[in-house]
Amino acid sequence: MKAEIIAVGTELLLGQIVNTNARYLSRELAAMGIDVYFQTVVGDNLNRLSEAIRIAQGRADVILFSGGIGPTQDDLTKDALAAVLQRKLHIDRMAMDKIEGFFRERNVEMTENNRRQAIVIEGGTPLANETGLAAGNAIADNDKYYVVMPGPPKELIPMFEQEVKPWLLQHVLTEEMPIYSRMLKFAGIGESALEDRLLDLIDTQTDPTIAPYASEGEVTVRVSTKAASEGEAKLKLDAMEVQIRERLAEHLYATEDVPIEYTIVTMMSDMGLTLSAAESCTGGLVMQSLTSVPGSASMLKGGIVCYSNEIKEKLLNVPHSYLEGEDAPGAVSPEVAKVLAEQVRMIGDADFGLAITGVAGPGYSERKPPGLVFIALAERGKDTEIHELRINGNRETVRIRSAKAILYRLWQKLVAID
Repeated sequence: MKAEIIAVGTELLLGQIVNTNARYLSRELAAMGIDVYFQTVVGDNLNRLSEAIRIAQGRADVILFSGGIGPTQDDLTKDALAAVLQRKLHIDRMAMDKIEGFFRERNVEMTENNRRQAIVIEGGTPLANETGLAAGNAIADNDKYYVVMPGPPKELIPMFEQEVKPWLLQHVLTEEMPIYSRMLKFAGIGESALEDRLLDLIDTQTDPTIAPYASEGEVTVRVSTKAASEGEAKLKLDAMEVQIRERLAEHLYATEDVPIEYTIVTMMSDMGLTLSAAESCTGGLVMQSLTSVPGSASMLKGGIVCYSNEIKEKLLNVPHSYLEGEDAPGAVSPEVAKVLAEQVRMIGDADFGLAITGVAGPGYSERKPPGLVFIALAERGKDTEIHELRINGNRETVRIRSAKAILYRLWQKLVAID
């Protein structure tokens, strides 16, 4: 089955928001065995939206819409689709009851335009919106399948999981064997280097299939297979995982779709280990990522954002001679990274102390180039480990990759202990 995603909203064309829905939907559809061949972005204009629908009809079996189903006059997705399909619009009673109840419970007068959010297309299936008010819609028409969803990801993702997936399985994938997938997560290696090690498997393997894709500081490999049963799929996925693990064991930190900080928190909590962190150029990003994981309180002692030399010296006891003076190594140096890691570990009485100091950019600092970063890991009773990083990219890229790099080095230490 070939699919097209049509994202509706002038704000997308103006660059005011990022189209994360297309990325999410493409991944989820691929996992179901529906290939996304095209992605279209169109503004809030009835004629242009209708034209986009007609073009999609000529090249796709499944057409999914995100956005354009709110209460205002420029929310035109259902209007355009109904016109193209020559079907009428009507109010869905269940959706309307929810909208009226929403305003009644808050003692707020409902404006008439909110009724538009309960509109659905004749002959279609209304899709409940558990986290918002605008009803979705799914329509089968002349061997074409249409799915209309809201634009906000917090509404679209639950609707896709709870409403759209079952509908697609019932109406679109009735003769297909189920697709089973496993997510393998890697750190400490870039997408191109990882792909190079797996290139022969990617090129020659048709079942299971292997698809790598990257985010900042991490790489994900989705391994997928069609099978008549979960047991049959597991045998095939296990065999492929063994081959991949043999080549990339030092980078494979999880066999589920979780970030490395989740693995770190889980491992350290299970092992009864603790850490504290001192961050300069990352500004608390390591701490933020760890505290985003439930249960992090059991392993995280605390941290210090030591952005200025004054804080490095006063709170973390970095010698003044390291920071100032003609022969000083400077704040961005292995010497300072080492002191920061060791001092923050002792202050927190933690098993590990992490430290990051560097130049995030865009300009030079201490005559040192952007992207130069030093990370240090101090472990109770062990020598401190220091690594120099040279990271290409903008300021945010340097910060994120620095944080991921130190978590990867920590993960390696935990694996060695375990």
